[in-house]
Amino acid sequence: MGFLGSAVRRVFSAVRSPLSPLCRTSTRSYSSELTKEKSVPYEKTLKQEDGASSGPTKPLPRSADAVVIGGGSLGCQTIYHLAKMGMTNVVLLERDRLTAGTTWHTAGLLWQLRPSDVEVELLAHTRNVISKDLEEETGLHTGWIQNGGLFIASNKQRLDEYKRLMSLGKVYGIESHVLSPAETKDLYPLMNVDDLYGTLYVPKDGTMDPAGTCTTLTRAATARGATVIENCPVTGIQVRADDIGVKRVKAVETQHGTIETPCVVNCAGVWATKLGEMAGVKVPLIAMHHAYVVTERIEGIQNMPNVRDHDASVYLRLQGDALSVGGYERNPIFWDEVSDKFAFSLFDLDWDVFMQHIEGAVNRVPALEQTGIKSTVCGPESFTADHKPLMGEAPEVRGFFLGCGFNSAGMMLGGGCGRELAHWIIHGRPEKDMYGYDIRRFHNSLTDNKRWIRERSHESYAKNYSVVFPFDEPLASRNMRKDPFHQVLTEQGCMFQERHGWERPGWFNKEGPVAVKDYDYYGAYDVKRNEKYKYDELLGQEYTFDFPPHHDVIKNECLSCRHSVAVFDMSYFGKFYLTGPDAKKAADWLFTADVNKKPGTTVYTCMLNKRGGSEADLTVSRLEPGAANLPLAPESNGDAYYLAIGGGVAEHNWNHIRTVLQDQGFRCQLTDHSEDMGMISIQGPKSREVLQEVLDTDLSNEAFSFSSHKVVNAAGHQVTALTHPLHAHTHVLPALKKKKSMLYRHMQRHICPHTYPLSLSWSCMNYAALWWLQSASSHSSAGVFVLLVCKCAVCVVFQLVSGLVWVTF
Repeated sequence: MGFLGSAVRRVFSAVRSPLSPLCRTSTRSYSSELTKEKSVPYEKTLKQEDGASSGPTKPLPRSADAVVIGGGSLGCQTIYHLAKMGMTNVVLLERDRLTAGTTWHTAGLLWQLRPSDVEVELLAHTRNVISKDLEEETGLHTGWIQNGGLFIASNKQRLDEYKRLMSLGKVYGIESHVLSPAETKDLYPLMNVDDLYGTLYVPKDGTMDPAGTCTTLTRAATARGATVIENCPVTGIQVRADDIGVKRVKAVETQHGTIETPCVVNCAGVWATKLGEMAGVKVPLIAMHHAYVVTERIEGIQNMPNVRDHDASVYLRLQGDALSVGGYERNPIFWDEVSDKFAFSLFDLDWDVFMQHIEGAVNRVPALEQTGIKSTVCGPESFTADHKPLMGEAPEVRGFFLGCGFNSAGMMLGGGCGRELAHWIIHGRPEKDMYGYDIRRFHNSLTDNKRWIRERSHESYAKNYSVVFPFDEPLASRNMRKDPFHQVLTEQGCMFQERHGWERPGWFNKEGPVAVKDYDYYGAYDVKRNEKYKYDELLGQEYTFDFPPHHDVIKNECLSCRHSVAVFDMSYFGKFYLTGPDAKKAADWLFTADVNKKPGTTVYTCMLNKRGGSEADLTVSRLEPGAANLPLAPESNGDAYYLAIGGGVAEHNWNHIRTVLQDQGFRCQLTDHSEDMGMISIQGPKSREVLQEVLDTDLSNEAFSFSSHKVVNAAGHQVTALTHPLHAHTHVLPALKKKKSMLYRHMQRHICPHTYPLSLSWSCMNYAALWWLQSASSHSSAGVFVLLVCKCAVCVVFQLVSGLVWVTF
């Protein structure tokens, strides 16, 4: 056993300069004096005693409506909620004992406030299940302890963030208080408050017990008819192709038998990638070591709230009369060779990596300097590219659902996510807007890209406690998808944003090029830091909730567009073609507006889900039948449509359309040319003048009417001109929308699967009983043009956008 304070001094004396959280010292002289004891701080675990039976705890059924694989927090929560919703012929398979993988060693913290309203709701449900519902249903105590939570603010921006969290909490009835340093000292006498701006106190936060929670969940599930089988590893997943070639789950194989089932739920945590491979499903997560240490007894710490010091990247969890100390470091250790036999196991703690957390912990609670370390807990956890879980039906195989990649928050989010996943399985979609967790948020070209998964997961891990600023951009795995104009725009000083893997223009730097460099892991793993990195420097200046320093640049771009002409690169848009014998039937089923007007017509419309929620807004252009007019357009003897969809949701919308075609049995082909075509939007009162010089057609309102398209020539190339409303988002475009109605200004927030298209009634076939007003914009005669450019430089498409204002009330 060693003392935390003396360990810090030994580390700091081993290097010439203070230890940076970005660097890793190679000195290990202190490690022999620190404890090598490895054990979790819980009175009870579910680990089998030596000599216990290794066979399945129950006979396998021949069939089931769903098979949940993985007996951790998410697996137990999912089978509990499936049974509670009425699907009782369900089976949970665990390769060892419940919690054996990552759940058994989790810290079990539950913080109720997050920056997302959906996550606040998910956390609230978890808390209700753990603290109330399960005890009422089973009479068992789950191990829930309500000792409160305290967020530490060491600067004004952090305190402002906490005030916003408090405001959000009020909406959901979550009690919270912003405390002054003096009030914080009264609440937590052992805390150093000299460097604090304030704290956020949430009295009803608390901690969960992994074994108690999972045991109670499964007992409640089996009481409703579900089956839980431990000591039964899965060896394979059978997949079949149906009559139209769609891959679907058929069965789950084990050494002890096969279970026929149409639905598999992958809740295998760190092992989820291997399980996905059995069915041909890509699961983009990576395993890392994640650790905390348990201290000896601390006088006066009893009943204190749990602490999160975000700026020090450390948390302090109350552990009876001691503390568990952990955090998120800049140089986590990857677990590249995931072992199938790793159960109820821990790694040796790498003190070189972990010690960076001790300094912050000792600063916050000085009593820790003379406190011994009782044991270390270093286990595997799964992490994802955006530090959010992977949920929903996999795009590759119907009936294969994901409930994994919870970034060490599986206990905290388990209840809410388990309920949503169960609803997803039974009803085909979740109750809440789970887009931020849906596996379809990632483009299919990224989900098996090892570099992207590793780099982005590392950066998300390292920045987990950072303030979330409005215009933050990742530095990891950039330049994954570039359009034909990327090099030209880079030379013009473009500050790119990353969306869906695309490099998308944000704004332009007056001082010259600001290229995005390869990821340097923030100097970890002996990777040299990028020097004189202008992009990173300018990005850092955007870390504000006020107007950023380059706001005048955005202003000038807006004025140029208002009074003259401006060009926007919108190549990240999704560009799909819908063709085939049943294309017309499919279009009638998919789109809210009547898109089956005469060929040459372009219609702005929506796609709805089964509940009538808005799945997407897009434009649909009906094409002339026959031979393709453009190299990338498919040849079709029947109905054919061109779909233009916002780039950030293109993958999600692609899968929505494909799912509808499969479920309805439409004989259609959906082809994606997003990577093959660029898109340029030319806007402003002089846009017609510019384009008239290169087009051989009349661009007047009379000759080029709204919602139409036609084949013309541009600078010697055959092109198609289309018209549709603009729906893109860069730094400039939202500002340009300020004159538009509330609908357009908040389109990205307004349209989601859980809102209904009443305010978009004009995009539907039936307007319903809704009053609406159409008024002409002051620049309606100017128009807005969008240019589509094929990468092969043969195809150019212009799209005219009307300047109409729509107001709903």
